[in-house]
Amino acid sequence: MPEAIDSKWFEEMEARIPHGKVRTRFAPSPTGYMHVGNLRTALYTWLIARHADGTFILRIEDTDQGRLVEGAVDVIYKTLSECGLTHDEGPDLGGPVGPYIQTERRGLYGKYAELLIRRGHAYRCFCEKAESEEDSGDFARRDDPCRALDPEEADRRAAAGEPYVIRQKVPHEGETVFHDEIFGDIRVENSTLDDQVLMKRDGLPTYNFANVIDDHLMGITHVVRGSEYLSSAPKYNLLYEGFGWEIPKYVHCSPVMRDQHNKMSKRHGDPSYEDLIAQGYLTDAVINYVALLGWSPGGEREIYSLSELKDIFSISGVSKSPAIFDIEKLRYFNAEYIRAMPPEDFARVAEPYIRQAVHKEGMDLAAIAGLLQQRTELLTEIPEKLDFFDELPEYDAELFTHKKSKSDAESSRQVLERIIPAFEALPDWDDETILQAMTALAEEWGVKNAKVMWPVRIAAAGKAVTPGGAVEICRILGREETLRRLRIGLSKLQ
Repeated sequence: MPEAIDSKWFEEMEARIPHGKVRTRFAPSPTGYMHVGNLRTALYTWLIARHADGTFILRIEDTDQGRLVEGAVDVIYKTLSECGLTHDEGPDLGGPVGPYIQTERRGLYGKYAELLIRRGHAYRCFCEKAESEEDSGDFARRDDPCRALDPEEADRRAAAGEPYVIRQKVPHEGETVFHDEIFGDIRVENSTLDDQVLMKRDGLPTYNFANVIDDHLMGITHVVRGSEYLSSAPKYNLLYEGFGWEIPKYVHCSPVMRDQHNKMSKRHGDPSYEDLIAQGYLTDAVINYVALLGWSPGGEREIYSLSELKDIFSISGVSKSPAIFDIEKLRYFNAEYIRAMPPEDFARVAEPYIRQAVHKEGMDLAAIAGLLQQRTELLTEIPEKLDFFDELPEYDAELFTHKKSKSDAESSRQVLERIIPAFEALPDWDDETILQAMTALAEEWGVKNAKVMWPVRIAAAGKAVTPGGAVEICRILGREETLRRLRIGLSKLQ
C-alpha cells in the first residue's frame, strides 16, 4: 500500500540535520574482514573530519543480510579503536541523527521513495524480475512499460496488493555532470544510465538508495568511497537533485592493488588488518603505511604519527592512480617504528613474544628486549631468536672456528680454559666486569677482543647468530648458567 506524504514529518527530519561543520562517515558492511582498502577509507574519512575539526560518524550498513558475519561488528569496533580512529557518533555512542544501523532505519526509506515518486523522479515497476536483477539493476529497461504508467493507476495496483519495486526515473535526454575532489568534473550521458531499483519487493532499500538517504539525513559533507562507485555517482546526483538536496563533496579513492593487474582480495589470501597484526606488525606502522597508499604529503619524509597525519592531510594529495601494496615497504616501516620506540614500550609489546621462547623463571625480560629492539623487524621473529636462553641447543664444535675473529678449535679451547676461572673470580656480574675480564685476557694474550668474545658467545649460546654479544648474553644468563655452558663448550674442544 503506497504511503501517504506527511510534509510535517519530512520537515522534522530536515530540522534534525546538523549544519555548519565538516561531517564524514565510515559505513562498512559487517562482513567480518577489515581489508587494507577498507582501513584506508576509514583512515582518510577520519583524517578529513579531524583536519577540519569536524565530526566523524560510524554507520553500520547491514541491509545485505545475506553477507552478514557473526561478530563482524565487533571486528569493526576493535579495529577502529586500536587504530585510534575514534568516532563521535555511532551505534554505540548515539547522536543527533540516529539510529546508526541501517536495518534500524528501514522505516525511513519507503517514505522517501514515495516522496520521490510524488516529485516525478521515481516510479513503481510491477514487471517480474529476478531478485539479483533487482539488486544490480543490470538489464535493459528503456521500454519498461511501468515507466509510462499513470501514477494513479500504479497507486491502485499497489493498493490492491500487486508486488512491485520502486525504480529511479532517470531522464532519457541530456547529461549529468558531477564533481569529484580527486577526478574533477565527470560528464555522463543520461541515455547510458539505467532506472536502478531503489526499493525492493520486500520493502528494503537497495544499497545505493539507502546510502543517499542516510548521507543526507546525517548531514554528511564529504563522501569517501572507492573509485568503483564512480559509475554510480551520476545516479546519486540525480537522486539528490530529485529531492532538491545539497550534493556532498565526493572523494573517490583509487583501489589498493596487490600488483599491477589485481586488486587486493581476501580470496587471494591478501592480509586484513588483523592478519597484519598477527604477523607481527605494529598498528602505528600499518596506519602510517596505509595513509601513504595513494596519498602523498609532499617532500621526502615518510614516517608520521596519526596526530601529524591529521595536521597535514589534504584531499589534494590523493592520487588518481591505483596504489600497490608492498609488504616489504611495510616491513621497512615496521622496523623503523620498532627502533624508534621508547625501550619500555618495546619491552611491553615484545614480552608476549619473548615468553613464547623464554620460560625460565628469573630471566630479565626487559634486558632481553633491549638486545632485540635494534635487531627486530617483525615481532613474530622474536621467539626464534631466543631459543638458546631456556636451553643450550645441541651444536657442533666447528662453530668455534671463525675466520673473521681468527678463532679455531685450539684458540677457542685456550680462551675457555682461561676465561672460566676469570669469570669465577669476578666480584660482580654486570656488563662492565664481564667485559673487563674478556678484554684483560685479550690484552694479556696480545690479540683482538673478538678472538676472546667469539668462543665465549658460541659456548654461551650454542649459535653463530644471536641478538646481543657475549657480554649481554652472559649477563642475562647469570654467572652460574654461563659457567655451566662454558664448561660444556670446553669439553667439546678437549
